[in-house]
Amino acid sequence: MKVNRFLNIALVTLASAICVNAAIAQPYPNRPVKLVVSFPPGSTPDTVARVVAPKLQEAFGQPVIVENRAGAGGNLAVDAVAKSAADGYTLVVSTNAALATNKVLYENLPYDPERDLAAISLLASAPQILVVTPSVPATTFKQFMDHVRANPGKLSYGSAGSGSAAHLTMELLKSEGKIFLVHIPYRGFPQAVTDMLSGSIQAMFAIAPGVLPHIKAGRMKGLAVTALKRTEQAPEIPSVAELGYPHLESLAWIGMLAPAKTPQEIVDRLASETVRILRDPEAKKTLSNLGFDVVASSAADFRKLQHAEVEKWGKVIRATGAKPD
Repeated sequence: MKVNRFLNIALVTLASAICVNAAIAQPYPNRPVKLVVSFPPGSTPDTVARVVAPKLQEAFGQPVIVENRAGAGGNLAVDAVAKSAADGYTLVVSTNAALATNKVLYENLPYDPERDLAAISLLASAPQILVVTPSVPATTFKQFMDHVRANPGKLSYGSAGSGSAAHLTMELLKSEGKIFLVHIPYRGFPQAVTDMLSGSIQAMFAIAPGVLPHIKAGRMKGLAVTALKRTEQAPEIPSVAELGYPHLESLAWIGMLAPAKTPQEIVDRLASETVRILRDPEAKKTLSNLGFDVVASSAADFRKLQHAEVEKWGKVIRATGAKPD
């Protein structure tokens, strides 16, 4: 009896081991993949994720689901993914803030974007445009600066959250230009744009795709582009370099990452498929028409840029005393 019992246990153990090994041996992916976007539907990271997701689904033969999880300037989603199983089935699509600058901005960030995440690819980037409402009596950058100096604290500006490129670029301008505006952080650009159109806020550095239609329709005025040269999407708007503020050069970027310790072969597969998708003329045209510059970098190049952004904007945060709102 005892022999039979031990034999049964051994057989069950062997069968379990075979099942586990078979599951491990199955090629990645063998079930749905989730892209967690750290901003709401309609935001720029969401737009890019929804271009990539269906193409990844075609390549993988498995559903690729976009899940929006906004909050805390992107920190909520990134923290959740950083603490997820490192198996390639939960990925994050987010921006500069949660993936780089918040490491310095927040004293008690619950994750380290460099230590706790594995870079996959820098997907896209775009310059920002300084926009103001029609009610602001300024049609040039200089007039705007003069108006703000004459009315300290009477104007407010929006951003996609504390630590975002929009927030830190304006804080740098405030420091260098000796002006003061009140910061109003949002969970993403859609609500900030809505409030700006209603006149609740008066100014904002915003990623070009989100505001160009409103500039062209006369609902906003574009005063400067945060690049060293003018953008093809709005060649009439001067660059910060020609306005005498080259340090304001700032690109808003969007990247895809996995939890740290995700097997390298899975990271490599995700990176190669993502780069292939974004370099496809159809995807490239779609994002270009929306005002994005497709980057589609390697994982190694993305990691280098991520670290460089931490260093660059960390200096700005410390110099300006910028704080999360």
